[in-house]
Amino acid sequence: MWLQQGIRLTKIRKLLARQGVVITYATLHRFAVVELNFGRASTTIPVVDGAPGEELQVDTGWVGWLTLAGQKRRFRAWIFTAVRSRYRFVYPTFDETTARAIEACAAAWVFFGGVFKVLIPDNTRAIIATPDPLTPRVTPAFLEYAQACGFHIDPARVRRPRDKARVERAVATVRDDCFAGELLTTLDDARAHAARWCRDEYGSRRHSRTQRFPREHFDAEEQPVLRPRPMTSYDMPLWSEPKVARDQHAQVAKALYSLPRQYVGRTLRARADQQTVRFYDGAVLVKTHPRAPAGGRATDAIDFPAERTWYALRDVHALERQARSYGDAVGHFAAALLDNPLPWTRMRRVYALLGLVRRYGAARVDETCATALAAEMLDVQRLKRMLALAQPAPDGATPARVLPLARFLRPATQYALPLSPAVRRSEGDLE
Repeated sequence: MWLQQGIRLTKIRKLLARQGVVITYATLHRFAVVELNFGRASTTIPVVDGAPGEELQVDTGWVGWLTLAGQKRRFRAWIFTAVRSRYRFVYPTFDETTARAIEACAAAWVFFGGVFKVLIPDNTRAIIATPDPLTPRVTPAFLEYAQACGFHIDPARVRRPRDKARVERAVATVRDDCFAGELLTTLDDARAHAARWCRDEYGSRRHSRTQRFPREHFDAEEQPVLRPRPMTSYDMPLWSEPKVARDQHAQVAKALYSLPRQYVGRTLRARADQQTVRFYDGAVLVKTHPRAPAGGRATDAIDFPAERTWYALRDVHALERQARSYGDAVGHFAAALLDNPLPWTRMRRVYALLGLVRRYGAARVDETCATALAAEMLDVQRLKRMLALAQPAPDGATPARVLPLARFLRPATQYALPLSPAVRRSEGDLE
């Protein structure tokens, strides 16, 4: 019962001692092995080999060293084993990436002279993005390659070496029998040596299980039924998930590509090959651009709003045509503003001119521009002041306010005393 609960044998010995059963560990271990089958591997059912040319199992591992100028560099290898004939191909490489996986598969198809129907890899991230016993998710680039070559991917389960038992212990054999003691200076030397070893040594050695020579067995049964291999080199795509920046551009392989405005701030899936770059929102194709070199930019004017297209593309001619649509004088004024060796440096002035059209109307601005052109005045700020000063009074203006008489204001007769007639005569007489 304790063993079924996963309790270690050393702990079980302590629990027995508490109950008064004191025995040595060796005695307890011997009893558990003989009576309870402790430590013995469970029985397995051997799986029959597939049909000829049907299954190819793949494994990777560190296998040797390169020696160059007194320095050593470790390398690994992709090991392919045909399930039926046990014929083997070894492809040395430095890293374990999706690009190297595709490169190794392409070299394997050349070595075997065709493509197998099913590839059985382990759960390396170069091929399997998300492991799952039922529905594993393959990396997009390798999935496209498998579809292009016409083979199916059936990855082994996590920590289930028996799912690819034909290749599981091949790493030690390749390391010890193929590369041990060899003086190799470059990766090309290692690949040439591995191909000779697979073909002449391992392929000409009688296999202990099949009791046949792997190369002869493969040539007789599997090679004739393999699918034709691709004759052209595969255009390896680059998949990424860029985020659309505020300037409506996303970066793929160090180049910028424009996208519609509604995708700003969102993360899309991008596929780049030698010719094109495609952006996807889930499974929906959003945009396609021709591939731009690193540091380049691919901008489509359709992606930008009409009012921002001229600025984004520095299209001074379109800006001038827009100004001309409001009147000949406005068009001539804008053309004069843009008459410069670097016209895009004057675009802001034309934007300000168009802003005056929206504020004061096309007719008034066209009339004022004609007056300014006659005086050879090309200052937008002064043009704005001219429009503001010449602005007519709005219709239905209120009359001027009439101030009422002061409350204590009195007529002049109440302040000037009238003189008597005698006094007036005496003052007016001349003597």
